[in-house]
Amino acid sequence: MEREIKIGKKYRHFKNKLYKVLDIVYDSESNNDDELKKVVIYQAQYGDNLKWARPYDMFNSLVDREKYPDVEQKYRFEEVD
Repeated sequence: MEREIKIGKKYRHFKNKLYKVLDIVYDSESNNDDELKKVVIYQAQYGDNLKWARPYDMFNSLVDREKYPDVEQKYRFEEVD
């Protein structure tokens, strides 16, 4: 079962930076015969508080263990309290 990314919640990136999910939107370029693709809009909770967009599936993906073998987090972004 796929995890649900929640609007308004904070998530820790596996490189230990904190972000808040602002919205989940649809990619207009996927609006054809294919399934609509979701995109997560999120904002850094540090520095200049930049806003970012990332495909939902990538935001929700597992950490690449071959590339980052020492990372403790299971997912690229994990919800925090």
